[in-house]
Amino acid sequence: MNQSFILNQLAEDRENYFHAVAPPIIQTSNFAYPTVDEFKFAIENEKDQHIYTRGNNPTVDMLCKKMAALEGSEDCLMVGSGAAAISNAVISQVNAGEHIVSVKNPYSWANHLMTKILPRFKVETTFVDGTDFENFVMACKPETKLIYLESPSSWTFELQDLAQIADFAKSRGITTVIDNSYCTALCQRPIDFGIDLVIYSATKYYNGHSDVVAGAICGLKEKITQIFHNEFMTFGNILAPHNAWLMLRSLRTLPIRLKQSSETTLKVLEYLKNSDKIEHIWYPFNDDNPQKTLAQKQMKMPMGMFTIALKNRNVSAIKKFCESLQNFLIAVSWGGHESLIMPKCAFVEANDPQVNMLRFYIGLEEASTIIEDLDKNLAIL
Repeated sequence: MNQSFILNQLAEDRENYFHAVAPPIIQTSNFAYPTVDEFKFAIENEKDQHIYTRGNNPTVDMLCKKMAALEGSEDCLMVGSGAAAISNAVISQVNAGEHIVSVKNPYSWANHLMTKILPRFKVETTFVDGTDFENFVMACKPETKLIYLESPSSWTFELQDLAQIADFAKSRGITTVIDNSYCTALCQRPIDFGIDLVIYSATKYYNGHSDVVAGAICGLKEKITQIFHNEFMTFGNILAPHNAWLMLRSLRTLPIRLKQSSETTLKVLEYLKNSDKIEHIWYPFNDDNPQKTLAQKQMKMPMGMFTIALKNRNVSAIKKFCESLQNFLIAVSWGGHESLIMPKCAFVEANDPQVNMLRFYIGLEEASTIIEDLDKNLAIL
């Protein structure tokens, strides 16, 4: 299936809903059956039948099929947030007394799960520098059941060699999970490198309009079915039909949104490289990134988020810079139509070594508009 067919045609059985171009929102909590036998069959096959929207809903199903096809996976579960995707995927793969190896400094709520929640149930995690494959080998124990990856990471954009880690994990019977939110499947398909489960904050690029919070888990049907019948149905952190419908809308424009953001980002970075106000830039495709070759191997295109360190470490000056920008909102997340800035000084003390770091996401504004805004306000530093 080609990408255009997946985004615009797959699972859209228009003859079943009056030949409408836009798919319907099946806004219902439960589903009724005309006979007891049909009801019984549906109950016994709940993963693939419609009983109750907490488990299955036609609008959400349509989105799941598109997401799985984009990822090149057998199946997909949509959940209520990226954090829910992380929790369902990780918890499904470990039992008490078992061990996880994770990249260091993962997304904050993944870190919270592995350092605060799972230790209460005797699941321990070792965090490693994921830029060196040997660190994963050395950290694994006989009781290791899961390797957790985030490539690139979302502040300094370190990568992991996905194929090498996947091959090693399979040889040890260890499940691999990756948070691929930075990339989307259009940029990087971890399934193609042998990763078992791919998770997303679908809030970001996939939705792309800053009006839906959602998560996705993609992988083999066997693993997705296991999660469905256990963590997914038990925790109940589902994606509402209306939110799934909004995401179906968003998928139509995903390729052109990514293209615009990517092209503008490269222009903005070219400008920033020549600024005497900047100490360092973190971006996977930068020439000075020691992992650039790996980025080019694993990622099909540059994406829209990067981090800079200012030479000026004065917190008041950094705040004034952020607040003076006219075309950047001060906010978390990324992937929407609006450009964003997230200053590290909002999270750390004034004497922290990282206080001068600023994370940028480039949205759909014109490159000239963004560069003019940055140029005007960097001048005050």
